[in-house]
Amino acid sequence: MNDDICDLTAQELHELYKTAEISPVEVMKAVLLRTEQLDPAVNAFCQISPDALDVARASERRWQSRRSLGPLDGVPVSVKDNVAVAGLTTRYGSRVTDETPSHDDSPCVARLRESGAICFAKTTLPDFAHKIVTDSPLTGVTRNPWDTGRTPGGSSGGAAAAVSLGMAPVAIGTDGGGSIRIPAAFTGTFGFKPSFGRVPHAPRGPFGLLSHVGPITRCVADAARVLTVISRPDSRDWYALPFDGSDYELGLKCKPTPGGVRIAYSPSLGLAVTPETAVHDAVMRAADTFRELGAKVCPEDPPGVARCNSIHATLWPACCRQLTEDMADGGAGLDPSLQAYSDAGAAISRHALLGALIERGELGAAVNAFFERYDLVICPVYPRVAMPLAELRASDELFPHFTAWCNQLGLPAASVYAGTTANGLPVGIQIVGGRYADALVLWASHILELSFGRAPLTDVARSLSTSVPGRATH
Repeated sequence: MNDDICDLTAQELHELYKTAEISPVEVMKAVLLRTEQLDPAVNAFCQISPDALDVARASERRWQSRRSLGPLDGVPVSVKDNVAVAGLTTRYGSRVTDETPSHDDSPCVARLRESGAICFAKTTLPDFAHKIVTDSPLTGVTRNPWDTGRTPGGSSGGAAAAVSLGMAPVAIGTDGGGSIRIPAAFTGTFGFKPSFGRVPHAPRGPFGLLSHVGPITRCVADAARVLTVISRPDSRDWYALPFDGSDYELGLKCKPTPGGVRIAYSPSLGLAVTPETAVHDAVMRAADTFRELGAKVCPEDPPGVARCNSIHATLWPACCRQLTEDMADGGAGLDPSLQAYSDAGAAISRHALLGALIERGELGAAVNAFFERYDLVICPVYPRVAMPLAELRASDELFPHFTAWCNQLGLPAASVYAGTTANGLPVGIQIVGGRYADALVLWASHILELSFGRAPLTDVARSLSTSVPGRATH
């Protein structure tokens, strides 16, 4: 499986490119081979760029002539299929879209290409990214590499599964209610949802008030490196924050210890939702770790999370309705669950919608005051670890209980690997910061990663490779 190549992080690839110990072409070939071997078992990719090796050869020439475009030059990156990559189709995981190739790159893809990254594939998602599991009438079911009988979460499930298997060290996902963080927690990867507007995104579409673009990686430092690149300005996004030129990778080293950092922890965020024991224990373990390192750690629920969830339950169906109401065939080809959201959205009055938006602003003010007393919150990503696919078909309880409030309020948040359950499934915990505290969330995530270690992704890939008929380990 070319373990020595496919298991390298973006940082490690960069160092080896500099010394010519490895080339972008070798890496791209290894990634494509591993994808051929393992993707049939998980269904993470829906398109592979036909010119991936040509782009790798161009990167190789730049490295040979010592004219690299930066620390991501030659790094393979997958892109979720609701983010445009010029020359590839953007299907949004849906049968109601067409196969016309995109003419332009989305802002984050444009920045990645300018930095020399190889945007070589599109990853699977549910129909228009509307739910927190990954299956669609277009591409079928995407499975969790740790246990193919379970979901990798959604809607960035293909992105997280690909990174978990070493089918590229970096994936670009989107997050409208938990769609980066939940898949990261379910697959043992690191997922980061930046502050709203930190990464320019266009076109935003009907989910524009909630949608964030961010990286899924194997380690925090890779995500910080990617964020430094994709947060560069692009005038196509009216919601984008002013560009501040932050080097998020450098920011990981700014605080030598957590001493003086104020952290609130909450296993339930004040909700009537009880997390599984493994999830609860991971939150407590993270809180204890920071306390032992000198941080001021206290149990406290941030205000308004339940109300944010109610607002999400109003805005999300309304967005789905806006998405579907102008479809020529009435959305006959849509996933039935998306159609159900749309039908629910049709019953939401303008008065209720405006009221939800006004209340969101009021809750934001209360949470801003909370973050004057605390720097960070530690809490679950989801009440459970990755669920069996068989349970999802009978479940109507899929809701981003612990993550949607961060989208409603635009807060930076990350999912960090915190070990495994007794039966070997990964557990993620969530770190949330106040408005625009992206660097602090990344730094705290890095501290936990140093304490907990990274998920054994090589073992996951090796285990899966031996279970796929006709695909041997190389």
